[in-house]
Amino acid sequence: MGKYLVDVTDQAKKQLAEILKSGDKASIKKIQQIFIELSVHPASGVGKPEKLKFQFSGYWSRQINKKDRLVYRIDEEIITVFVISATGHYHDK
Repeated sequence: MGKYLVDVTDQAKKQLAEILKSGDKASIKKIQQIFIELSVHPASGVGKPEKLKFQFSGYWSRQINKKDRLVYRIDEEIITVFVISATGHYHDK
């Protein structure tokens, strides 16, 4: 069991379901790895974790594949990671 609780927004759940439905095995495996790591050490690991800047300050992203990023926010006070989105690139938002 990890140190952090991982909370996924409804929007991100729908996007993750789309990726699962696509059958892209590499992306699915990467997402599984990322979620394991988010619960233990959300600021490091696979997917090239990147602390976002400017209007996305306070958020992080991890690469799922060439076009999709998992965007999340870490709340150290309540030891929770909030997954905001899983498809597209944060520049598209």
